[in-house]
Amino acid sequence: ANYTSDPAEKAKLEEMSSTTPEGKALYQTWVVDDVRHITHILEDLPSCKPPIDHVLELLPRLQPRFYSIASSAKVHPTSVHICGVVVEYQTPTGRVNKGVATTWLQEKIPTGEGEEMVCPKVPVYVRRSQFRLPNRPQTPVIMIGPGTGLAPFRGFIQERAWQKSQGKPVGPTVLYFGCRNKSQDFIYQDELEEWEKDGLLTLHTAFSRDQEEKRYVTHCLRETGAAVWDLLDQGAHLYVCGDAKMMAKDVRNIIGEICREFGKMSETEAETFVKKLESQKRYSADVWS
Repeated sequence: ANYTSDPAEKAKLEEMSSTTPEGKALYQTWVVDDVRHITHILEDLPSCKPPIDHVLELLPRLQPRFYSIASSAKVHPTSVHICGVVVEYQTPTGRVNKGVATTWLQEKIPTGEGEEMVCPKVPVYVRRSQFRLPNRPQTPVIMIGPGTGLAPFRGFIQERAWQKSQGKPVGPTVLYFGCRNKSQDFIYQDELEEWEKDGLLTLHTAFSRDQEEKRYVTHCLRETGAAVWDLLDQGAHLYVCGDAKMMAKDVRNIIGEICREFGKMSETEAETFVKKLESQKRYSADVWS
């Protein structure tokens, strides 16, 4: 506000900076709900002209983006695959906002072939993860990953396919995948259907916008409750990856319901059972909001 010459614009900034209910409400609607970042604010308040060094001083350092590895090191020992959706959306003010990392990454495409191939450089590091397959290949796994939550499970299934090709006995491998439209959002469709055809994978899909009534992975989970319980009873490991806001919580509640209905447990016993799965690392979640 100190760098703003127009009295009305200055008053607006001062009000949004205040702790009054009116100031907080104005900040919520004008900045948060309208998705204005600092450039938009300076564009819409043209008399606000802070020195560039002050702006840079206040801007936080760009944080690293963490992506699940979508490949198996056994199958792709010299490369790491990631899976992401390029973020681009229109804001209430009519502007187009783009994801910082995904927009930058989508242009990093290798050119040429063979020894002539030129690969763009991207600064990366690999972070140790607790999200991993059980040590014994014959242990059943249940994977729940709508959207790009599928990423780590592609790596898991690749690894199980490799283990099978090595003559190892591979246990039941079950995937619950969901997206909006099968024709637009079914990522890795060919690979998943090929693994299903080979008998490696049991695939349950939900396409929420392909019919009148919305259908999600949680619907599939409920419908196959008896099979889920049988696998858990055999020592299966269960994994959830994706949206923390609703999906992960719903899945946990449904697993509790399955334990009550098919495991003949009380509510307290079911909650204790799920907590035990978590403590034994048989129930793992990699979720984001």
